[in-house]
Amino acid sequence: MAGLQEWQGGGQRRDAILAAAAELFFEQGFAETSIDAIIKRVGGSKRNIYALFGNKAGLFKAIVVENAEQLFSEPVPEPGSTERIDEALEGFALRLLELVTNPRTRGIYRLITREATRFPELGRIYFELGPRRGRDWLARTLTVADQRGEVRVDDPELAATHFLGMVRGDLMFELLLGQREAPDPAELRLRARTATATFLDGIRADSV
Repeated sequence: MAGLQEWQGGGQRRDAILAAAAELFFEQGFAETSIDAIIKRVGGSKRNIYALFGNKAGLFKAIVVENAEQLFSEPVPEPGSTERIDEALEGFALRLLELVTNPRTRGIYRLITREATRFPELGRIYFELGPRRGRDWLARTLTVADQRGEVRVDDPELAATHFLGMVRGDLMFELLLGQREAPDPAELRLRARTATATFLDGIRADSV
């Protein structure tokens, strides 16, 4: 049985716990998955899992956080850190598409849609750490670009929502419903580039 120090200090062990919990959540649902079942699959003890994550909801939150962090790792810049709005938006769009086509992302989405009615806290966690975070980043980025005179945006949050819709399109639904295979990297880059160009054509300052 692993000691607490080993669990806290070992990133690989923590990742193994999250991976096992995610698999069970996706297979059985949040309510039906017990801490005991997670321990049986990955080893350890309840005491160690509670020390690391607090409870089952804490495990779910950690899975969503890990997934969301993929979107906000490099090369997506902080709002205002680049003078090229097209580079900022295209980089964001590409990371979003990579996330949307990730099987774990689809698993989380299926879990949320299945469990959110019974466990609204899961829906809140997912929305705040995923969709809301992405929309806020875009709104701040568009606000900075508007202040620089690069674009004209009256409502940055609404514009961010439009851009997200253009980037995602029906891709995630097609994948969830088994209507197509996951796009290759070249298609993801093309989708990111064309969505960005089309969006910016409508809001550039020189087009007003």
